[in-house]
Amino acid sequence: MTIRQNLIAGDWVGSDAIRNINPSDTNDVVGEYARASAEDTWAAIAAAKAAFPAWSRSGILERHAILRKAADEILARKDELGRLLSREEGKTLAEGIGETVRAGQIFDFFAGECLRLAGEVLPSVRPNIGVEITREPVGVVGIITPWNFPIAIPAWKIAPALAHGNTVVFKPAELVPGCSWAIVDILVRAGLPKGVLNLVMGKGSVVGQTMLDSPDVHAITFTGSTGTGKRVAAASVEHNRKYQLEMGGKNPFVVLDDADLDVAVEAAVNSAFFSTGQRCTASSRVIVTAGIHDRFVAAVGERLKSVVVDDALKAGTHIGPVVDESQLRQDTDYIEIGRKEGARLAFGGELLKRDTPGFYLAPALFTEATNAMRISREEIFGPVAAVIRVKDYEEALAVANDTPFGLSSGIATTSLKHATHFKRNAEAGMVMVNLPTAGVDFHVPFGGRKGSSYGSREQGKYAAEFYTTVKTAYTLA
Repeated sequence: MTIRQNLIAGDWVGSDAIRNINPSDTNDVVGEYARASAEDTWAAIAAAKAAFPAWSRSGILERHAILRKAADEILARKDELGRLLSREEGKTLAEGIGETVRAGQIFDFFAGECLRLAGEVLPSVRPNIGVEITREPVGVVGIITPWNFPIAIPAWKIAPALAHGNTVVFKPAELVPGCSWAIVDILVRAGLPKGVLNLVMGKGSVVGQTMLDSPDVHAITFTGSTGTGKRVAAASVEHNRKYQLEMGGKNPFVVLDDADLDVAVEAAVNSAFFSTGQRCTASSRVIVTAGIHDRFVAAVGERLKSVVVDDALKAGTHIGPVVDESQLRQDTDYIEIGRKEGARLAFGGELLKRDTPGFYLAPALFTEATNAMRISREEIFGPVAAVIRVKDYEEALAVANDTPFGLSSGIATTSLKHATHFKRNAEAGMVMVNLPTAGVDFHVPFGGRKGSSYGSREQGKYAAEFYTTVKTAYTLA
């Protein structure tokens, strides 16, 4: 099997490889991918630093052409790349193709942003002086991405970094290197100059730590666990570098008595269980008012009976496997914790056998939970949700906001009054009304509050806040 290598200074290098395993079929090896050393990572950082002066001053049409060409190839290969994504991560083929299309759209958007770079010209408060405000690239950007969106999240970090003239050292999650390798390969063939984008696959303790230790990494954008995010922050403060963190969530989905039951059930099931619950925007706390609680729980139980858990590539599958054995163990541990805390496991939660060996888990729905339980406080990151009964809207809002996280928050209601009040008062970076808490557009800001996020927003024109620095210039006329 051919080893997919790291890209450093324009050269494909590396022979120490690890196997990429399909969680739907653990006998299926997706590929072998090189594992970078600390020395490789230092070389990649040096290459990015050396390439920065020329790339930061490159023409906007050159950047536009490269990103647009990459977008076109991603979209043209959406079925192939979507299948690769589903094989290595375990989300359904429809979800894999959809995520791949989103990655292509992101590159297309930021290709356009290359042609929309702008500043301001203002009069000074002093006579005969002009003022120009411009945005310039930050420098070498370290990009660290998670395993749950292996093509979309790399896209929404790499594309704006390059569009704004930065060079990149990119470390994808070791669990899902395939899609990341494919994106880098596409960008290289699209004409990206040597050293502008460097790929270093491997362990976070080696590759990620080296990036954190380097004073030549001028900004780091990280998506992953809260614990690692805190380490990124501490190391970045030491070097006075910019850093951007997207971390955990414990997103609430509120269902009020006046909700359309069908809409509420579909939104809740999608929020909690689709993509195997492995989304930072997933809702694992479903907060339901007393008047609709019993009907809602019964309807969710009926809906879950029709959900098919199976091989991600198989037609008719709604939910694929958990990503790996470690994550599956974490999910089942939390199911046991929920039982011991006194919540009632109303549906699912058992390990499943399928035609191929994989990490299959029936979606688990707890009832009679409280917001003080660990299953209501801690991010599980799997197909496990807890229903919390409350008396009215006011209590629902209070419980929804009673969390150290603040990424996404949702409500099901037909009341304009409550929808409007919730949008204003939900303590989250993103609010959904009669929609799943997961599922966002690529051209608008993404991010949260409290323990979920730190720094400026990702995606859309708001990405410029992180990937550029502002310069103010004065000229005597």
